[in-house]
Amino acid sequence: MNIADLGAADAMRRWVGRHRPRLLLSLRIVLASVLTFAIAHLLDLAKGYWAVLTAVIVIQSSVGGSIKATTDRLLGSLGGAVWGVCVCLAIPHAGVLSLGLALAAAVTPLAVATAFNPAWRVAPVTAIILLLTPTSQAHGPVYAAIQRMLEVGLGSIVAVLVAAVLAPGGSRQAVRSAAATALEAMAELLILLMNGLAQGADQAAVEALHAKIRAEIAKAEVAADETRRERIISLIAGSDPTPLCRTLRRLRHDLATIGRSTRNPLPSPIRERLTEPAAATADAMARFLRQSAAAIERASPPPSTAPEREALAGFAAAVAELRASGLARALSDEDVARLFGLAFGLEQLGQNLDDLTARVAELADPSRGS
Repeated sequence: MNIADLGAADAMRRWVGRHRPRLLLSLRIVLASVLTFAIAHLLDLAKGYWAVLTAVIVIQSSVGGSIKATTDRLLGSLGGAVWGVCVCLAIPHAGVLSLGLALAAAVTPLAVATAFNPAWRVAPVTAIILLLTPTSQAHGPVYAAIQRMLEVGLGSIVAVLVAAVLAPGGSRQAVRSAAATALEAMAELLILLMNGLAQGADQAAVEALHAKIRAEIAKAEVAADETRRERIISLIAGSDPTPLCRTLRRLRHDLATIGRSTRNPLPSPIRERLTEPAAATADAMARFLRQSAAAIERASPPPSTAPEREALAGFAAAVAELRASGLARALSDEDVARLFGLAFGLEQLGQNLDDLTARVAELADPSRGS
């Protein structure tokens, strides 16, 4: 094998590693559809393609996501089947007008239920199938409903089993990835905000980072919800990542509090005394956030909090010295509120970084959070 071939093989390995979750999802879809088709053929299901379609629809990138999609589809199909059978039996629909009336009666309440709870979105589809398909007209609505539930059940079960067997635990990795990205963005945001003490923060950049953090926390919460489902049915072991998501939200709130105090530069005498300890505090806390992000992705123990505690104590001492000097008395009410709002925000951030330490430790040693 020449150098060019080695380079191509290495590039292919890197590409596969980078896109591994997408490739696994593709493989899950293929396996779920083929297995469902084979089983439906063996069972001689009249409408086996509905089972195959269900398997493809409910398969997700994680077991927990597949379980949620399966639950929604099964409950929605069952509700639509029961209501559709009731309407079919209660309203004769041999003619076009009567069929239209029965269709409206079947779809209306299910459409309202779907509007209030999207999990029911498959219910109207099931009711329509019972009313309008030849199977219902030839064999009756009860037979069609049973057939529909068998098809949906088969596709759902195969999809969950494929997701469980083929690289389970993807939701936990999704939590880690989103949390780490959020912490990296928080570190960048903290530096930006604390620089605002001297020159004012770039509000466009601040808002962009806040939006990124919110989006990553939302991703982490969705994945954490999927992880809880997997833990309930014991498909994966480990701690519940929900507390980590709560900690991320508290950290973002602390950064918002700090941001309100650093939107504009502080007055010159105050700025000169606080710029250096503020920069040291921001550097130490940002370093801790980045190290925590790396620890979360590697499932390794949390970093030491000693440097950020020391820096935070230095900033608190600078604020106390400022108060003792009497310079704070010359500030406007707005600047006083900003100054002590900043001190409070940093103190709260320090406390929540301690909480982050505990959450990172739980991820590194799942038995601590089980």
